Amino acid sequence: MFKKVLIAEDHEIANISVQKTLQDLGIQDTKYVYYCDHALTWIRNALRDGEPYDLLITDIEFEDDDSPQQIADGIELIKAIKVIQPDIKVIILTANDLSGTINQMFKTNEVDGFVRKARRDGQHLKEALHATYHNKRYQSPDLKKIFQEKNSHEFTSLDLHIVKMLYEGIPQKNMPDYLQQRDIKPSSLSSIEKRLNLMKEVQNFTNNEQLVAYCRENNLI
Repeated sequence: MFKKVLIAEDHEIANISVQKTLQDLGIQDTKYVYYCDHALTWIRNALRDGEPYDLLITDIEFEDDDSPQQIADGIELIKAIKVIQPDIKVIILTANDLSGTINQMFKTNEVDGFVRKARRDGQHLKEALHATYHNKRYQSPDLKKIFQEKNSHEFTSLDLHIVKMLYEGIPQKNMPDYLQQRDIKPSSLSSIEKRLNLMKEVQNFTNNEQLVAYCRENNLI
């Protein structure tokens, strides 16, 4: 089993819970940090001292407080760490639903395990630790279901209105007015952004131009 593990998690109770899970598996050499910048520093220092970490367990979203940070979230942290220690194992433990993003990171060997904070997440984390230690990839069962559901997503009428507005060059900030004039709901800017992010995640697109091109090629708009 892993000998040396770093936990990047900004919620103290979740941090303690992860440590307890590691201890149950006999992993005693653990360090936990609340900030992504600190995690990168600990990884760098361990490499310098010739005692690198075997595994990083990290959340995705870190709350913004009064302590300025260069690395804003777990995705950026993983990418930064992989530059200096490409062979470190990585397990993401998060409540965030970013299946599309994480699936792409599996493809590029940036992530080894993905566990959602939910019922039975302690058991799923143990399963992820065992799988990752034996060079196998792991997604907790509820995440597999979410990803399958997302991939079966069908474009709604609202989705197509949003894509059409993008195609016509209407700025996102003006889209709520356009939808309200046509009595299309929901019409808030946050709802539009959520639908856009979901559509791009489902199709593994990185920008709006790819989404518009896809809809044009498939005669959706």
